[in-house]
Amino acid sequence: MDDPQNRPSGAPIRGQPDERLDSWKKIASYLKRDVRTVQRWERREAMPVHRHQHDKLGSVFAFRSELDAWWESRRTRLAQEDAEQGELPAHISQTVEDVSFDNAPRVHPNRVVRVGVPLAVVLLVGALAWIAEETDYFWRSPLSNAKFTPLDFAGNEQAATISRDGKFVAFLADRDGQSDAWIGEVGSGTFRNLTHGALRELAVVNPALRALGFSADASLVSIWTRRADGSQTGDVNILTVPAAGGPMRQYLKEAAEFDWSHDGTKLVYHTTAPGDPLFVRETSKPDERRIYVAPTGVHCHFPLWSPNDAFIYFVRGVPPDDWDIWRIQPSGARLERITMHNARVTYPVMLDQRTLVYLATDADGSGPWMYTVDVERRRPHRISSGLEGYSSLAASADGSRLVTTTSNSRTGIWRTSLTEDRPAATLTSNPSLVLPNGVAPRLGADFLLYVSWRGGRQGIWSLTHGTRREIWSSNRSRIVGEPTVARDGRHIAFSVEDSGKTLLYIMDYDGSQVRVLADSLALRGNPAWGADGQSVVSAVIRDGEPRLTRIFLNGDSPLPLVSEYSIDPVCSPDGRFVVYSGADVGTTFPLRAAAADGRPYPLPSVMLTRGARRVVFFRDSQTVVILGGEIVHKNFSLLDLRTGTQHVIAEFPADFVLRDFDVSANGSEIVFDRVQVNSDLALIERTL
Repeated sequence: MDDPQNRPSGAPIRGQPDERLDSWKKIASYLKRDVRTVQRWERREAMPVHRHQHDKLGSVFAFRSELDAWWESRRTRLAQEDAEQGELPAHISQTVEDVSFDNAPRVHPNRVVRVGVPLAVVLLVGALAWIAEETDYFWRSPLSNAKFTPLDFAGNEQAATISRDGKFVAFLADRDGQSDAWIGEVGSGTFRNLTHGALRELAVVNPALRALGFSADASLVSIWTRRADGSQTGDVNILTVPAAGGPMRQYLKEAAEFDWSHDGTKLVYHTTAPGDPLFVRETSKPDERRIYVAPTGVHCHFPLWSPNDAFIYFVRGVPPDDWDIWRIQPSGARLERITMHNARVTYPVMLDQRTLVYLATDADGSGPWMYTVDVERRRPHRISSGLEGYSSLAASADGSRLVTTTSNSRTGIWRTSLTEDRPAATLTSNPSLVLPNGVAPRLGADFLLYVSWRGGRQGIWSLTHGTRREIWSSNRSRIVGEPTVARDGRHIAFSVEDSGKTLLYIMDYDGSQVRVLADSLALRGNPAWGADGQSVVSAVIRDGEPRLTRIFLNGDSPLPLVSEYSIDPVCSPDGRFVVYSGADVGTTFPLRAAAADGRPYPLPSVMLTRGARRVVFFRDSQTVVILGGEIVHKNFSLLDLRTGTQHVIAEFPADFVLRDFDVSANGSEIVFDRVQVNSDLALIERTL
């Protein structure tokens, strides 16, 4: 297999013109195989192929550097497969035109009919079978005949789970302003409170991981918890409470999620250390083995054993919306990517040896919806319909029963006022609704900018003197970097994903003079205008991680600004420095700063909780408004960049879920988007 004729080589640096292969034919040629072989490798071997979301079926592209890395991890095994199946590299395959017929014996026409017609039928049947296979013609939803039954409970339920035998369900719910774990037997119609306020001082809600679970024998209910600010290793632990009732006890120290193998002899779990390292522990051995750790800024959640315990499946990605399902052997070998959503992916469960069901958002951010994928064919199918999304999912060991929480959410833009002399400790007036449908509000000179949807199409809108107007939209692009308004209030920058590329746009405040500022950079996070208005700062993927880069309006070459993990910049009003977010570790991340020339700028040590990357300067260059509080429920706080001290300036009820915001130039008001969710518990029963 080390024969250079049988393997790709000489990959250029990613980003160069010849790095990208824009068709199956080019990919096959690069790997020196035929198209059918590389398509099979993409389905079964997680070969890194990307798809154009808006183009016709089969429109794909790949990067040579990614193919080279993939090839190195699999070349020995694939060479053996080639030998067993008699496949030859494409460059030595012989075509019909290569065969000489000059000396071929003549064949009687009747024999041609007798042999040719059956052969043609066989070829036709084979072609139809291949087409059916490639298009999933015979695919059928694993929930096509399932029965959905609401489980009545007065409250908003989340983080639902079910015991391995399918007899009990547990979930988190808010009643009387406090979150508790509840349990009920399927079919009984009654539920018992297991924690009775004992979780009051703990954070127990994190939609990015499985917060509740059952022990293998269903005698215990496990609860993910986080103390203090979550920045220390010991702040995150897994506690348990007896299913029959009793005090909480520690179950797994400094672990975040776990799953027992089906034979009950092995435990997989991950911690909150950088890269969310995965460990396997055997009951017969005292030591644990680390089998995988992700790169800086990448996380691993939802570990799950396959039914035969041959693989561990998990969700791998970058918060909040760039995740996919991967798998690895318990030994740490054969890491494989199963899905290619690059979206918010959560709660994977296995119904049988090949059928994986999970929750994922669509490319436009809608959902989460329920999806299924055959882990060998690796072609996902959405199996939910309607307007209801899903917020959690769990399954019994045999896949006959599932429990889920369905959710209906709406997002609106709200505003609240602050006192003129100094911010108050609480709201000076009740918050008021500005718009019923919108996110990411930004304040301009005399207008409010926001992102909204119309007919399933995402666009940028402005609200001026009570008049709403769409100033930009695209049928094929998705906004991935929220709009940012220049300090003069007249210019806007934002980034979108289009055909697998990220583009940075700038335009005037009224939607005119739209132009692409950058179309060859791998952008991440939200952009920010430089203080002089002559450049835009954005995170660009370099060496596998986002790093701040200055992109000039006059066309000069982009200038790297920060050499470490850095994303979501905000430039200070005086132009002396830029504040940015560092890499997530567990559920927190550091707030850092760099001077205008890229050198480190001194800041006190500040750790923020996931979901709080948005930072806005308040009246001067020494104070910023941040989102303080827990992962789900946050309040507005002022942070002094000189001392690191914080104090709450606007506190909201528990049902106010804040995501994004902006502050007026004089600091008199805050505009923010609020997510309101109604969630219900449901049982899904399948006929096996």
